[in-house]
Amino acid sequence: MPEENNFLEELEAILKRLLSNNPSITIATISSIEGLPILSLIPREYNEMIISAMVATLLSLSERAVIEMKIGEFKQLYIKGIDGYLLVFEADSAVLAVSTTDKAKLGLIFLECERASLEISEIMKR
Repeated sequence: MPEENNFLEELEAILKRLLSNNPSITIATISSIEGLPILSLIPREYNEMIISAMVATLLSLSERAVIEMKIGEFKQLYIKGIDGYLLVFEADSAVLAVSTTDKAKLGLIFLECERASLEISEIMKR
């Protein structure tokens, strides 16, 4: 049990860092590629299970589209809504997803999310 707590604490630290460094990030989640929530920092009014399932589905469809269109390997998914953005990154056997406000500085957020997804990948490999 202590190893699992350490694992979750490390993931939580990554999400907290993302949120503290980028105030325009409103939701940060880590899900399994099967769509099960691992850890989320989201407001109470959101359903963690639904978000995790949808994000994993988006990842799977995006990876398949990249293969079918022969444009290399999947890197990230970017969706723009009226009030903000949804960004999805593969992290080994997990998925990192963040949503932001429409005022987000996307370059910085992409950079930090790519770093975070690499850190998550390393943690998930243990």
